[in-house]
Amino acid sequence: MRFTDEQRLDDGVLEREFTLGEIPGILWTPASAPASTPAPLILLGQPPLGLRRMYPRLVGRARRAAADGFATATIELPGSGDRPRWPAVEQARADLRRAIAAGEPVGGEIVDALVLPLIDQAVPEWQAALDALLALPEIGGPVGYSGGLISLGIRLARVEPRISAAVLFAGSFVPRALFEEARQITVPLHVLLQWDDEGNDRQAALDLFDAFGSEEKSLHAHLGGHTGVPESAGEGAAQFFARHLK
Repeated sequence: MRFTDEQRLDDGVLEREFTLGEIPGILWTPASAPASTPAPLILLGQPPLGLRRMYPRLVGRARRAAADGFATATIELPGSGDRPRWPAVEQARADLRRAIAAGEPVGGEIVDALVLPLIDQAVPEWQAALDALLALPEIGGPVGYSGGLISLGIRLARVEPRISAAVLFAGSFVPRALFEEARQITVPLHVLLQWDDEGNDRQAALDLFDAFGSEEKSLHAHLGGHTGVPESAGEGAAQFFARHLK
């Protein structure tokens, strides 16, 4: 892990860009994060649109978390941003767009081809990032995961024992194989669902929530489309992490 740039935001949050091998990432730490009291960490998930495009939303989430004393970090997903193109996944995205434009049902083959290779590669990268981040004196546990591709959150919550709680956004297609993994998750979950999400099967999202094995899980549904998540949803997620990571 190598830091490549840093700046102090106007609210005092320290933003540092880094590379993990060839993978770009960003770390945000609160204005006062002494090594004597390491800050809990939240991993900020994101859709595969690229860090530069997602930066305004990510930094907003990071600032909100820093106000509660949390450090946050994210890394570029495989095939996104400045990382090398991934022809097989790009073909699956094209197939998905074609099916949606034609009004056809999105088959499991398309979803599997789009999601499974991505999380198979991404999860070990996020675990490597977590290794490097927790080695920093100003960062400590416990660790949470927030947002992004719900399939990535499911896999991480299942295989990574250092994750203590997760906020998941039910806004993307989930392979059927991930439903079985969801049954093995035991950490507290806070799940967001946009009721009128034009790109998400509401019943599939409800079935997935039912499949989660966590004894503590809550579903927060709001009217509106994919991008219509209300600001109050962020406050609810912040309160969830304050309960479980402090």
